[in-house]
Amino acid sequence: MALDRVPQRVGVVGYGRLGQSLVSHLLTQGPELGLELVFVWNRDPGRMAGTVPQSLQLQNLDALGERHPDLVVEVAHPKIIHESGAQILRHANLLVGSPSALANQATEQQLLEASNRWDHAVFVARGALWGTEDISRLDSAGGLQSLRVTMATHPDGFRLEGPLAVAHHTGPRTVLYEGPVRGLCPFAPRNSNTMAAAALAAPSLGFDRVIGVLVADLSLTDMHVVDVEVSGPPGPTGRSFAVHTHRENPAEPGAVTGSATVTAFWRSLLRCCQLPSRPGIHLC
Repeated sequence: MALDRVPQRVGVVGYGRLGQSLVSHLLTQGPELGLELVFVWNRDPGRMAGTVPQSLQLQNLDALGERHPDLVVEVAHPKIIHESGAQILRHANLLVGSPSALANQATEQQLLEASNRWDHAVFVARGALWGTEDISRLDSAGGLQSLRVTMATHPDGFRLEGPLAVAHHTGPRTVLYEGPVRGLCPFAPRNSNTMAAAALAAPSLGFDRVIGVLVADLSLTDMHVVDVEVSGPPGPTGRSFAVHTHRENPAEPGAVTGSATVTAFWRSLLRCCQLPSRPGIHLC
């Protein structure tokens, strides 16, 4: 049965592990859900050879409008959002799979302006963030005082840049970064998406006050571990409301994306298809 309010035509930008999974789902399950895959783009077109039908391969991202998509799904790299996000919104709704791109204030502003100008929505996948709705509700009610997200995995699972790329590991477990999420995203663009989603879920704190911690742990060869710590202001007794979630996400050695995150992203895609297309940035 087709989903209500579902875009009929979907394009996928990026053909790494997550992109491959989404393309497979769209080709096999999409038709019964009312979803039609209309293009796949990858920076290296050769990666699509033999697995993506030639008719669906988009060679030039600037030509995506010719495929008339209703929704474009980005699962490539934050650079795509920086460079092409606003242009994509001219033609379709956008599902951002690299929310770390929004730590760049200029990029966030460009997306908001394009969203309002062209009346298309910016959806952001929650990825590995557990408890997104609870965080958002607490934030909206004024009850969120602090939010801290720690992501730990084996060093082989990191794709780091700048000073973090040359950071020294001082033992079996090394804290590579601890501080505002905005400061982490440029140097760990593919490993900070969960933290970026948390910053978007808690706008009262945002990228400057949500704390991100990145940990290299030699024992975590086959999983990503995400801890989310939330606290509210002190109550009448002086004690504060607090929640701590601990999520262990199985992952292939060296993989950036955990297995459960792939499934969660597919659900986010289906969810944003059911949401009304309205300007602004929306978690799904």
